[in-house]
Amino acid sequence: MKKLNTLAIAVAASAFMLVGCKGSQQITPAQQGEVEIVEYCTGSEFNTDKDHFRATATGESLSRETAKKMSRSNAEDRLARSIEATLEVVTDNYVNSTKFNNKEEVTETFNNMARTTVSQELRGAIIICERLTQKPDGSFVSYIAIELSGEQIAQAYNERLSQDERIMAEYNYENFKQTFEEEMNKRK
Repeated sequence: MKKLNTLAIAVAASAFMLVGCKGSQQITPAQQGEVEIVEYCTGSEFNTDKDHFRATATGESLSRETAKKMSRSNAEDRLARSIEATLEVVTDNYVNSTKFNNKEEVTETFNNMARTTVSQELRGAIIICERLTQKPDGSFVSYIAIELSGEQIAQAYNERLSQDERIMAEYNYENFKQTFEEEMNKRK
């Protein structure tokens, strides 16, 4: 009888322990299957198109304002790189099509002016999407999308080039503008 009681108590204790242990386990995402991640301020409506340069970014910090500053800074950096790369392609195509004698020097001058123009024009970038979330640990995540008009960049670039008399003697804005628009139209 003692053996039967001891056996019954042991079985009951084992069952209780198994249920108790299993109840405290957390289900991980891998056990649940795929989990969709929602990213704000992203998607096709926030991509660069034929009329606008656009960039998106996030920033995370325990400070709300720092998260927002980080996302803006990251977006401006991405926007600047995108514009500079586009202007470099446009400049190369423009210089090649006009066949300047001092092609390398002119291309370098155009690219230097493009970098200066981009850094000045970024101040005019507008926010087209902004979201702020807070994680359970208290940190903030800032999502942002900014844009800058392609036309605005082309005009500012033209103004910068027009200040250099040597370049202006060989530079044709209409030809440049046409080359710029052709490159932007590739981004539909």
